[in-house]
Order: sequence, then C-alpha cells, then structure tokens
Amino acid sequence: MFSYRHAFHAGNHADVLKHTTLIALMKYLTQKDTALTVFDTHAGAGLYRLDGDYTETSGEAKDGVFRLFSAPNTPPAHGERAVPAIKTVAVKKTKTPANEVLAPALQDYVDLLRSLNQAFAETGDSAHLKIYPGSPFIAQKFLSGRDKLKLFELHPTDFKSLTGNIEQLGVGRQVSVTREDGFEVLRTFLPPPARRAMVLCDPSYEIKTDYARVVVCMADAVKRFATGTYVVWYPIIPRPEAHDLPRKLKTLAVKAGRSWLNATLTVKSSKLTTDEAGDVKRPGLPASGMFVINPPHTLKADLQAALPQLVARLGQDRNAGFTLEHGG
Repeated sequence: MFSYRHAFHAGNHADVLKHTTLIALMKYLTQKDTALTVFDTHAGAGLYRLDGDYTETSGEAKDGVFRLFSAPNTPPAHGERAVPAIKTVAVKKTKTPANEVLAPALQDYVDLLRSLNQAFAETGDSAHLKIYPGSPFIAQKFLSGRDKLKLFELHPTDFKSLTGNIEQLGVGRQVSVTREDGFEVLRTFLPPPARRAMVLCDPSYEIKTDYARVVVCMADAVKRFATGTYVVWYPIIPRPEAHDLPRKLKTLAVKAGRSWLNATLTVKSSKLTTDEAGDVKRPGLPASGMFVINPPHTLKADLQAALPQLVARLGQDRNAGFTLEHGG
C-alpha cells in the first residue's frame, strides 16, 4: 500500500486543477475573523523538486505546470462537450490569446509558485521553476495566526519528508503533522472548536477501496459537522469506481441538504493507442475532478474564468475540455 509516491506526479495537470481550486477556496475561507481549521487527510511530502529524479522520471510536470506557461492551443472546431447539470453547466472551448491576462484564480496559482522560486519570479522563465508546493504548503500560505492546519500522512518516507519540510516553515503549533490514516482519524476532530473547517481528501486511489472509503469518510464528516467545506480530488479513468464517485458524492450532498460543486478537466483521450512498433501505449491520467460540498459562493465564478484557460493551455488533443456543475 506504500508504493504510491506523489513526487512522480507533482505539477501534473491534475495538480494544476487541484491547487488552483484549493487556492481559491483558501483565499475566501481565510477572510473571516473566526478561526479556520484545515485538514489534509493525505498530505504527501508537502514540497517537491521539479528537477528531482521522481518528477523527471515521470515527465508529468511537462504536460502540467510547465505547459501552463507555453503558448495556448487553438481549440478544436467541432463544438462542446455537453454534460447534464442541476443548476448550471459551463462546458466551453475558447481560444486563449498568448498575451491574455490570466484568470484571477490562475494568476494566484502562478504568484504562489513565484513566491517559492525566486529565479522564476525574477525572469518569468519556467526553466527556473524548480520547487513545487503540495497542498500543505499551499494551505499554510493563507493561514492567519488564529488558524490551524492538521496534516495526516501514512507513508513512512513521505511522513518524514513532510515533517522536515513543515519544520522549516517555523510555524510552531499552527501546523501539526501526524502519521495516521486520514480516513479514520478525521472523525475525532469534527466538529472543530471554532466551528469552521475545510477538509481536503486527496488519496492516491492506488487501492480501489479508496473510492468507497472517500464516500464513507465524507458522509461521516457531513453528519458530524454539516457546515464544513469538504473537498475531494478524484481521477477520471476507465474504472467503474472512478465514475461512480462524483455521483455518490452528489447524492450524499443532496440527501444532506448541502450545496455542491463539481469541476472536471480533461486534457486528452483516454483511449489506448499503439506506437510504430505496434506496442500498446496507455494514455496515463487523461482527466480529473474536484468535488466540493458546501463550496463558497465565489468558487463557481473563479473556476468559470480559469477552466477555459486551463483547457487552452493544458489540452493535448481534440478531447480536451472541462465541465462545471453545481446544485443545492
């Protein structure tokens, strides 16, 4: 169960979607005076090297964060992907001029990367983008002195790295790191003392039971603390459990009478292909989604502006597109 290492995937297109959404959430939720507690159930190492062995071996960042700074693609001419939704759906492909101003949520994402990479900030050259923040570092960037961040990570190597990376921040008790199963331990912290919380649930889905555990964990969390903001990242792959997950989360939210938002980003086809030698090539991760229970009212507009630009810049073939739906 410990074979998954997010370092192989750091900065890929799923991270760009996940972290753009996370930044938009954190900006809004930390505006209030009341203390906020943020929980990260699968925190990973917290910080990654884009020029490290893991990331360079996979090459996923090249089609993710690095592609964000290349010239936008011209979208295909054959229309839009239609997806049914309850209140609103934005499914659109638009051309993004090379000099177009980035959507605010995407600009915030870029600014955060600049804050961790001085040479990149000074030159604007993505060749100098070396350090990539995971969700723990992104969340901590927005915390005030009254807020708390609780991180859970089971992988022994990532736990050790996470602990060391957080210690370098010098934030004391504001951030706690625990080697525990985030699915199980979350229940002991809800409801939080200040009655304001956000939970990010981002497992590896390496084990297919993770899909069911996400639903059970979120159902229990909403039951214990109905007004919390619950954020789930999920892969969109040819597996029944993956396609069922957002549907089950939607059902959960509706039954609980809570609002919800579901955003997806597709960058390429999920079909198998063959190379010149006739060998089958797997496409890797073609798409991913972010499902949010009790989203801030500002999140839909933030993503409506950012998603078309993500499609234009990260899309790899004619199947690239996005969906955005919400209800409640």
